[in-house]
Amino acid sequence: MSYGFKIIVEGDYACFTRPELKVERVSYDVPTPGALEGLLKSVYWKPAIRYVIDKIIVFQDIDFVNIRRNEVKDKILLSAVKSQMNGKDGDPCIYASESRSQRAAMVLKNVKYGVEFHFELTGLKNDAESDGENKHYNIIKRRLEKGQWFRTPCLGCSEFPVKRIELVTEFDENLISSKILSMGDVDLGYMSYKVQFEDGGKPVNHDWDNPKFSDKASTVYYRPHMIKGVIDVKKYREELRC
Repeated sequence: MSYGFKIIVEGDYACFTRPELKVERVSYDVPTPGALEGLLKSVYWKPAIRYVIDKIIVFQDIDFVNIRRNEVKDKILLSAVKSQMNGKDGDPCIYASESRSQRAAMVLKNVKYGVEFHFELTGLKNDAESDGENKHYNIIKRRLEKGQWFRTPCLGCSEFPVKRIELVTEFDENLISSKILSMGDVDLGYMSYKVQFEDGGKPVNHDWDNPKFSDKASTVYYRPHMIKGVIDVKKYREELRC
């Protein structure tokens, strides 16, 4: 049995942030595999599986728009949350009026992508009898068919939610815009593939009941080409670089 899927993803806005630009957010022209993996994890995720993006199709014109957004520059402290949960003094809140920071962003608008992907077993926290490939396949398929997820899938940033996800059997490449087709073979340069965490998804304290994960991570890059709107991620994944 094949455990691959094909989906159509649409949204009003998207931002796949370039990591080399620290202050103002500027999106890549096309999605990063890591961002799409995160989108799929919002639909269904277990430690026992990992998603692998095989192909990305860009259907709509690559259209940018400049916006200004209010962001907060602080993070809620985990220690403050734990203190309040234990009935002690703690303020696990961020006050926007005190922490607001306005930033410009260049984001994509009116996006539509085709995403071909599959999943693999990781061997982490996995019961071979109850957590087999067939079980995960059926859950993912059912959720995609019904439009179900446990948190809102987004296109790069949480402010840009997915408008529609549709499970399909094949992509209709006749729907790719004429402008994208006319671009031919486009060298997209070095792009972020994904953020790789050093712990490999395993708790550093070896305790799945009360897991603690490492924050240490590095960005992995690849150099894909978009040929008439199609990015063969599987082909260019062979030359990942840290």
